[in-house]
Amino acid sequence: MPGSKQSDLRVAALKQRDYTPQAKGTLNGVRVLDLSRLFAGNLLTQVLGDFGAEVIKVEPPAGDTLRAWQTAGVATHWKIFARNKKSLCLELRRPEARALLFKLLPSAAIFVESFRPGTLEAMDLSPEKLLKKNPKLVVVRISGWGQDGPYSRRPGFGTLVEGMSGFAAINGFADREPVLPPMYLADGIAGLYGAAAVMMALREAEKKGGRGQVIDLPLLDPLFAIVGPQAAIYRLTGEVKPRTGSRSTNTAPRNVYRCKDGKYVGLSASIQKMAERTLRVIGGEDLVNDPRYRTNAGRVKHVEELDAVIGAFIAQRTQAENVAFFEKAEVTIGPIYDVTQIVADPHILERELLADYPDAQMGQFPMHHVVPRLLGTPGSIRTPAPRLGEHNQVLLAELGLKKDQIKNLIAKGIVVGET
Repeated sequence: MPGSKQSDLRVAALKQRDYTPQAKGTLNGVRVLDLSRLFAGNLLTQVLGDFGAEVIKVEPPAGDTLRAWQTAGVATHWKIFARNKKSLCLELRRPEARALLFKLLPSAAIFVESFRPGTLEAMDLSPEKLLKKNPKLVVVRISGWGQDGPYSRRPGFGTLVEGMSGFAAINGFADREPVLPPMYLADGIAGLYGAAAVMMALREAEKKGGRGQVIDLPLLDPLFAIVGPQAAIYRLTGEVKPRTGSRSTNTAPRNVYRCKDGKYVGLSASIQKMAERTLRVIGGEDLVNDPRYRTNAGRVKHVEELDAVIGAFIAQRTQAENVAFFEKAEVTIGPIYDVTQIVADPHILERELLADYPDAQMGQFPMHHVVPRLLGTPGSIRTPAPRLGEHNQVLLAELGLKKDQIKNLIAKGIVVGET
C-alpha cells in the first residue's frame, strides 16, 4: 500500500528511470501492425517493441480490451503490455477504414491479428490478399484452437485452453478439483512462442528470394507442448498421473514447506548429491543411510514420511532463517515470495527487473524491465503506452492525408480518437 514500509523502501531503492525515445534496438526499422486484442498478441508485440520494432496498435473505437483491465481506475496491464507502441484507432467495420489499413501494408514487415478464424476473410483482408499486397509480410493469426480443425470456431479464451491442454488436470492436489492458473498462462506461453516464430519467419522473408508467410498460432498448441510427455507416459503405463500438489512424481524431496513465521520456502533436491546433502544437514548420516531414502526411487516411494521429517525441521525456523541455514549448507532452497517481498528484494532491485517509470496518473509506475537481456543489442522502454488514437495524425499523414481529410474521417466515424 502507498505509504507502507515496503512501498517506501521500494521508492527509495529503485533507480528513477526515464523513457529513452532515442534508443534503438536490433529490430529498429521493422514495422508491426497489431490488430490483436487482450494478452497473447499484446505480449508478442511488446517483446518486439522492446527490441526496437515500431508497433502500431490498430484499435477499434472502444480501444483494445486490455485497456479495460483496471485496478483503482488505472489500466495496469495496458500500461505494461502496450509500452513502446503507437495507437491508430480505426472503425474496421467500415470499408474506408480497411482501405486505410491496406495502404499501410507495404510499409509493414509483420501483421498480427487475433480474430475468430474466418473474421479476417469476412473483412476482405484474407492472408492471401495481404501477402499479394506485401509478399514479404509475416502474418500471425492468434486463436484459441487454430485456423482449422473441428474446434476452430469455438471461443478461444485461455481458461478453456488451460483446461483442455491437460495443464489443469495435473495442477493442484489429488483430493481436490483441478486448478486453473491464476494468471494468463496459455496466452503468455503463446505470446512468447509467437515472438520466436515471428523471428524465424522474418529471417526467411529477409533472405534473398525469401517470402512472407502465415503463422497459425493457437493458444492450445504451445501450452500442450510444454505440459510434457503426458501422452507418452500414459501410452507406456496405461496410467494417468495423479495431481501431486507441489511435489514431483520424478524426484524427492521437492515441495513447499511452512516456516515458523507462517511464510513458506520451496526446496528441490532433484539430484542424488543434493538429496544426500539435504538429509545430512537435517538428520545426519543416519538419515542419509536410511533404506527408505538412500535412492531417488525410495524417496519418491516414501515421500510422505520424508516430507514429514523435512517439514518438521523447517517449521522450527522462520523463512529468512531457513534460507540462510540451507544456503550455508549449499542446499537448493528459496523463499516463496508474495508481492510485498518481491518489490523490496535487493537482487530484483539491483538488476532492475522491476523499475519505476514516469506516469501521468501515478507519478511513477513500476513495471518489469526488458526480457531477455541482450548485452550487445539491449532492448529498451522508449515510450509509455499510448492514448487511444494518439498517433492517428502522424500515421495518416504518412499516407498523404491532409489535416482536413483526417478531420473529415473522424467526423464520419471512420477514424476515432485524437486529431
